[in-house]
Amino acid sequence: MSNQIPSRETALSLLKKYNQSDSLIKHAYAVEGVMRYMARKYGEDEDEWGVVGLIHDLDYEQFPDQHCTKTAEILAQNRWPEHLIRAVVSHGWGICSDVKPETTLEKVLYAIDELTGLVATSALVRPTKSVLDMKAKSVKKKWKDKRFAAGVDRNIIQQGADMLGVDLGDLITDTIMGMREVSEQIGLKGDA
Repeated sequence: MSNQIPSRETALSLLKKYNQSDSLIKHAYAVEGVMRYMARKYGEDEDEWGVVGLIHDLDYEQFPDQHCTKTAEILAQNRWPEHLIRAVVSHGWGICSDVKPETTLEKVLYAIDELTGLVATSALVRPTKSVLDMKAKSVKKKWKDKRFAAGVDRNIIQQGADMLGVDLGDLITDTIMGMREVSEQIGLKGDA
């Protein structure tokens, strides 16, 4: 294992080697954008948090039944630092992994992974189809409708917010802010 943080280009190349789905790649960009935003907010390494966000679902398209497990193998084969592999695996805690998020990086990834999906889906039903003019209250309104974005596990998002000791509304706002920075890449710039 190396302690060197892989470059964004290295992470992106690995992501595209295992994923062709446009929606999964856009999700990776969204999570990367939010992780970078949150790293700045917490005074952490933006590049490190960014590559973790970019690579977190590396195995999902080809190995959905081995999610997180296969990513750990692939990253280890590519000599990724152990703490980054652990961070990636921890986002599946309670679903497909028994690695509980402990560091701030891990807790943020756990909290915002599902949330980016809810924010994206909420943006797509807006007249502007954009995150640029969206506020947390729009997402919170959709939060209550369990049929809306039914695949998004709201319990995980709430548990992540609780782990971080942050208000759900603040977490949603931060997620929107991070997604705004990559709105064009993720197809949510819209008409705003």
